[in-house]
Amino acid sequence: MRHLVEAVRGIPIARIAVGTTEISAVLPVFNEIESLPGLLDELGSVLRTTGRSYEMILVDDGSVDGSGAWIEDRARKDPCVRGILLERNVGQSGALAAGLRHARGTVIVTLDADGQNDPSSIPALLAALEHADVVSGVRTPRADPWLRRASSRVANAVRRAALGDTISDVGCSLKAYRREALEGIPLFVGAHRFLPALCEFRGARVVEVPVRHRPRLYGVSKYGVGNRLFRGIRDLFGVRWLKSRMLRHKIRRVTDEP
Repeated sequence: MRHLVEAVRGIPIARIAVGTTEISAVLPVFNEIESLPGLLDELGSVLRTTGRSYEMILVDDGSVDGSGAWIEDRARKDPCVRGILLERNVGQSGALAAGLRHARGTVIVTLDADGQNDPSSIPALLAALEHADVVSGVRTPRADPWLRRASSRVANAVRRAALGDTISDVGCSLKAYRREALEGIPLFVGAHRFLPALCEFRGARVVEVPVRHRPRLYGVSKYGVGNRLFRGIRDLFGVRWLKSRMLRHKIRRVTDEP
């Protein structure tokens, strides 16, 4: 609960850089050196087809497999790649927060670095964002073992019942946000699971679209049933409190504007 109280007081707030790029793709990375080369090639190809300016922000979350050095080398060779190397492993939420803080895009796309999120689904997210503030992917079909699918169904059902949000697959990292939907959002440990819901609580227009999901080809998942399900349920109590304390207002008129 303490980290949520600090968020409301303004300590770990998402401070996003001034937008100078149209699309920022943000990928937290933790020991994914095998998947990175192919994924970055795919992602760059898809973003080029949009006809918009873009950047790919890779946040190394204290990897020990050489991912950080690979990111540095790729950034030197590709001006569209920006690397952020954290001093130590801080977890998915902390890595995502670092990426958001340095993102310059007016649209921010998030995805995992393990290759399971298919970049070819990004154009569908961008199309849906034309009439929304947040677009959350729904993995269809989901290419994970049955135990992970079952634990996610339970966690999603419990979360929706507790918070009253509309997100059916919060565990899908493939999402797109208008920049303004994220500005000022409180970030805390576990926040990556609740970002669309937090945006929705503040009045953002949130929609879902089906996205492609692929089997993991390299390595193992860094998030098991225990730390995904039980930590998520624990965080629900804090997020429910945060929802009740969030400031909401709509401006009727500003007197010094024409």
